[in-house]
Amino acid sequence: MMTEPPGRVDMGYLDYVDLSYRPSESDLIALFRVEPAEGISMKEAAGRVASESSTGSWTELTTRTEEIGRIDARVFWIKRPYIKVAYPSILFEMGNIPQMLSCFAGNIFGMKALEGLRLVDLSIPSEILSAFPGPGFGIEGVRSILKVQGRPILATVPKPKVGLSAEKTAELAYDIWVGGVDLLKDDENLTDQRFNRFEERLKLVMRMREKAEKETGERKSYLVNVTAETKEMLRRARMVKDYGNEFIMVDILTVGWAAFQTLREEAGDLGLAIHAHRAFHAAFTRNPKHGMSMLTVAKLARMAGVDHIHVGAVFGKLEADKREVELIVRNLRENRIEEGRDHLAQSWDNVKTVFPTSSGGLHPGLIPKVIKSFGVDLIIQVGAGVWGHPRGGRAGAKAVRQAIDAALEDIPLREYAKDKPELMEALKLWGTRGHI
Repeated sequence: MMTEPPGRVDMGYLDYVDLSYRPSESDLIALFRVEPAEGISMKEAAGRVASESSTGSWTELTTRTEEIGRIDARVFWIKRPYIKVAYPSILFEMGNIPQMLSCFAGNIFGMKALEGLRLVDLSIPSEILSAFPGPGFGIEGVRSILKVQGRPILATVPKPKVGLSAEKTAELAYDIWVGGVDLLKDDENLTDQRFNRFEERLKLVMRMREKAEKETGERKSYLVNVTAETKEMLRRARMVKDYGNEFIMVDILTVGWAAFQTLREEAGDLGLAIHAHRAFHAAFTRNPKHGMSMLTVAKLARMAGVDHIHVGAVFGKLEADKREVELIVRNLRENRIEEGRDHLAQSWDNVKTVFPTSSGGLHPGLIPKVIKSFGVDLIIQVGAGVWGHPRGGRAGAKAVRQAIDAALEDIPLREYAKDKPELMEALKLWGTRGHI
């Protein structure tokens, strides 16, 4: 007859549910939306999430001890379809986002017992936050670089977004800069293709920046896309510094969190601010019943150290829930968020703030709505809404800048446009509504 090993403790899925548990200050809290598969109770489904994302398995284990129970995740709140799970900080390797995601955003999404599972939000404790650098510059630091106060920062991507030569990109950069744009931005698809080489583009654009700054008296800069294999990204970041630019851009989700953390360290050494594009996010954020929320991505990005990140425009061409975008913006710009019906509390301690970037189908007629909804601590990125202007990109840039001025002065666009031909033409073409 077999005997149990000394200290063995058998655990079933329901043992990971403890509705009397009160999380400690060092626990990471995850808010999940859970849809159990047919025949599985909500409580059992919840227990499976906590079990699989910490110490559990599908059967009783001879190796489990009371000591191991210190790192059990615990479901402490259930209100269908939502649950809250507390993860002891000891479960995580400090400063390691890939490992953290492998816990609370790993195998659990593939469990047969779940019809759907969505990671809605995280509440990250100080112990974990302190292991990450956070933004190097934040909102105030970026404003200081550009010497722009009291208004949104304006960025533009040359269009077509890929296919232009390095020479043409630089020419268009000059046009939009003298038209009033602050930041030229590469598209997320543009890196070092044969038709537009990275170093040549960087060199030519920086020459045009010098010319535009002399003519306008305004600071200008370039969000240059360094996205690549990790070592190549570091090489490109050093090149950006050598050419005298202040910003790099990276597609944080396609390069991966480990690569981004390495790039963030290099950017800190070089004194470069980081613009984060969220390409790939909708593959797992769009389904409201499964995957992971953009809110969670944005919070991890702030912790890891981006200075700007795309959050959606609500009024443009891309799908976005206004309530969620507002929550994302608050978690990027505020130091403390109180718990609400659809999100968790978060204290950001001394972590610097992040510039939200609103983009995707914007044009001058939408600018007042964007500013009214999200305020002035915002990067507004307009692409085709600049380059689709009947009189070209320079006029399109002027029209967007005029729309920002109108919004800040609280003057209706059509009234403000009476002596602003660039804005008037944009309004005649696109109106004040969004486009699918």
